[in-house]
Amino acid sequence: MAPTPVTPATAVTPVDEQHLSADLAMDAVTLRVGDLELMSSYYADALALAPIEETARTGGEVHRVLGRGDVPFVRLVSTPGLPVPGRGEAGLFHTAFLFEDEASLAGTLLRAAQDPRSRFAGSGDHLVSEAFYFADPEGNGIELYRDRPRAEWTWKDGQVAMDTLYLDPNAYLEQHLTEGTAGEPGALPGIVGHVHLQVGDVQAARAFYIDALGFEVTVGSHPGALFAAAGGYHHHVAMNSWNSRGAGPRATSLGLADVAITVPGREDLDALVARARAAALPLADDGRSVRLTDPWGTPVTVSLPGTSAEQVLAR
Repeated sequence: MAPTPVTPATAVTPVDEQHLSADLAMDAVTLRVGDLELMSSYYADALALAPIEETARTGGEVHRVLGRGDVPFVRLVSTPGLPVPGRGEAGLFHTAFLFEDEASLAGTLLRAAQDPRSRFAGSGDHLVSEAFYFADPEGNGIELYRDRPRAEWTWKDGQVAMDTLYLDPNAYLEQHLTEGTAGEPGALPGIVGHVHLQVGDVQAARAFYIDALGFEVTVGSHPGALFAAAGGYHHHVAMNSWNSRGAGPRATSLGLADVAITVPGREDLDALVARARAAALPLADDGRSVRLTDPWGTPVTVSLPGTSAEQVLAR
C-alpha cells in the first residue's frame, strides 16, 4: 500500500506575479496638515482615535500617528504654510474607515455628526456596504462604513454590483446605535478599508494601479471612475476624475502624502518590483517596503506585515 501523503500544516500560496496578494491590507494614510493640534483633536473627538506615537524631525516637522488600540488609522504631518489643494487637483477623494458591524459604525457616526467641526457630505447604501461621508476641518474626505456580508454581494463577469441608494443617517442611528457604542466607540476595532483618489485621467490610473501595482478591476463601468481590489474585495482603491479631469502632477500642498498597503511576504514585494521595473517606474526598496509614486505625484508605500507606529513615522 502506498503511504498516505503528508500535507504541510501551513501551505504556501504561490505568489501571483501579476497581481497583489489576496491577503493585502490597507494601512495608515498620511496627511499633511496645517494645524496639527486642531486636526489631532478632530480625529480624536470625531472619530474616537487616540495618539499612538509621535516624533519630531529635523526642522521641527512633527509626525503623529492616531488609531485604535495598536492599529494606526492616520499619520498627521505638521506642515504649516503649505497651500490648501484646489477642488480640481489630483489627490485624496476620501479615506474610508471600516467598522465590523452596524453598531460599531453607528457609534462613530454619532461622534462624527456631533462634532461641530465635521462637514457632513452625504450617505449611501452601496449594495456591498453602507457608508456615511464627512470632511475634516482642512477639507480631507472621510468615509465611515461597514460591509454587508460577502454572500450578499452580486458579481457578474468579474465585476461587483455597486450603487448609491438613499440611506437615512438618523434612521440608521435609531436602528443600530446601542448604549455601549454611543458611550465608547473608541473601544471598538476598525481599520482603513480603502482609499479613494482624485486623478487626472482614469486610463493613466489604470496603467499604474492595475497594470504595475497589481490591483484587479472590480468595477470599471462607472463613468469617470475605476474601482479595484485584491482577493475579491469590492475595492481597496478607487480613482475618479469627476472633479479633476486633466489634472497634472500635484504641487506640494496640504492633504494626502502617502497611500500605504501591507502585503504578506517579501516575495510579494519582489513581484511588485518586477512589475514596476517592467513598466519603467522608479522605486525605492529598503527591504521591508517598496515606495513608488503615481502619475500625479502621490507616494504609494507597500510594506511587509508588522509595521509598527515607529516604522510608519519613519516613512
